Amino acid sequence: MNLQNNPESALYILFGAVIIIFLIFDLGFFNKNAHKVSLKSATYQSIFWVVISVAFGFLIYKYDGGAEVSLEFFSAYLTEYALSVDNIFVILLILRYFKIKEEYYHNILFWGVLGAIVFRAVFIFLGAYLVAQFHWILYIFGAFLVYSGVKIFFQKADDDLDPEKNVIIKFARKYLKITKGDFNGKFFVKRGQKFLFTPLFLVILLIESTDLIFAVDSIPAVFAITQSEFILYTSNIFAILGLRAKFFLLAGIIDRFYLLQKGLSFILIFIGAKMLLEFLDIHISIIVSFSIIVSTLLLSILISILVPQKKELSKELTNLEK
Repeated sequence: MNLQNNPESALYILFGAVIIIFLIFDLGFFNKNAHKVSLKSATYQSIFWVVISVAFGFLIYKYDGGAEVSLEFFSAYLTEYALSVDNIFVILLILRYFKIKEEYYHNILFWGVLGAIVFRAVFIFLGAYLVAQFHWILYIFGAFLVYSGVKIFFQKADDDLDPEKNVIIKFARKYLKITKGDFNGKFFVKRGQKFLFTPLFLVILLIESTDLIFAVDSIPAVFAITQSEFILYTSNIFAILGLRAKFFLLAGIIDRFYLLQKGLSFILIFIGAKMLLEFLDIHISIIVSFSIIVSTLLLSILISILVPQKKELSKELTNLEK
């Protein structure tokens, strides 16, 4: 299909092809056997997905709307990419809680990403339909984002996680037969005529349910940037596809970026306020929005590095004394 004649349809096909090729090569060729993902591999994968996302944004700029539409894509992509940091932190806590071996992380996150691709498609296209029918829903999204941003700002980063309180986990433990062993990374095993589910299956259920919770924040946020289903879905999924590589890249150092949570809360408050201001016919341009999102992320990361947290600083001083 010619990009110039029907750019959005052609880009949708290209987008779908990238996802399918990724799924086939990732699980079918490169990662057949369970193994621990190295920092080097995670770095290359992270760079790869960022480059692919930027290239897709460039194609949007060239063939489907110019600078304004491509900025919408990059703003939505950066917002989702940034908000997924909290998702990474929770996933790490879940894996540690269930004492999952590191060589199984990759397989679990692969299926977690696959589920996110499907569920977020449902969220986004349903949300787009509702917004098209009832525009005032955007103002509810805005109020909710402001509330979520304030809540996240005052939330403690080290709040305890108790997966056993999750409704889905309670249901699974009640109605499914759960084994105690991991059976070499399998999600279920057959014993006679019965299927038994492993703890890894519970982890998948928990990761999928927590991703849906995070989507409640992140998807309304990108609706403030654009109501185009094409931009909404492609930016969201490109950010999700890069999530797994980013997980392995940040898993060991994520605690150092202690101000990132505050930065993310500010972004949510800003985006929510932007949506509410439109009710008063006050519109903030996409260039201003993009600049605020990028500068907030950079500042929160930079200050976290330059001004270490007190407990982190005390650890470093103790190591120097030794």
